[in-house]
Amino acid sequence: MKKLVFIIASVLVIGFTNQTNAQNKDIVDIAVSVDDFSTLVTALKTADLVGALKGEGPFTVFAPTNAAFGKIDSKTLGSLLEPAGREALTSILTYHVISGKIAASDVVAALEKGNGKVELKTLNGAPIQVMSKDGKIYLKDQYGNYSQIVKTDVMGSNGVIHIIDTVVMPK
Repeated sequence: MKKLVFIIASVLVIGFTNQTNAQNKDIVDIAVSVDDFSTLVTALKTADLVGALKGEGPFTVFAPTNAAFGKIDSKTLGSLLEPAGREALTSILTYHVISGKIAASDVVAALEKGNGKVELKTLNGAPIQVMSKDGKIYLKDQYGNYSQIVKTDVMGSNGVIHIIDTVVMPK
C-alpha cells in the first residue's frame, strides 16, 4: 500500500503540478481564462453560481473539461443549460465543489489513511468518493461512475481546482 501511495504521490506532485500562475485569480477567473472550461463557465452562469465561487471560500473544485461535458448526451446537456434545468444543473455543479482547500498532497494523505479510498462531503450535501486505482486518482459518484483527476493543484486566491475528465452525478 505504501508503494502505491508513493507512486500516486509522485504522479500527483511531479506530473500534475504545472500550475497556471493563477494564485491572484479566483476560481471563476481561472475558469474563464481557460478555453477548455467554456462549458463549465456557461453552466456556472446558468446556475447562478458565479457569485458564490467568486466568494472568499476556500473551495476545492473538481472542474470538468469541455470534453467531460461532451460525454453527456447533447439533449440532456442542452436541457440542463436552459433556465428550466437550473435546479438540476445547480445540484450537479455543487456536487463538484468541496468546502475548504484540499491540495493533491492532502488527497494522497487521506488515501493512505483510508486504504485507498476517502469520502468527501460536497456542497450539495451528497458524498463523493475519492479513490486510487491502477496508480491514478478517481472520483466515484453516487451511481458508481468514475472520473479521473487529470490535473491537480491549479491554485487560486479562494481555493484550488483539480481538473477531471468526466462530469460526476449526484442521485
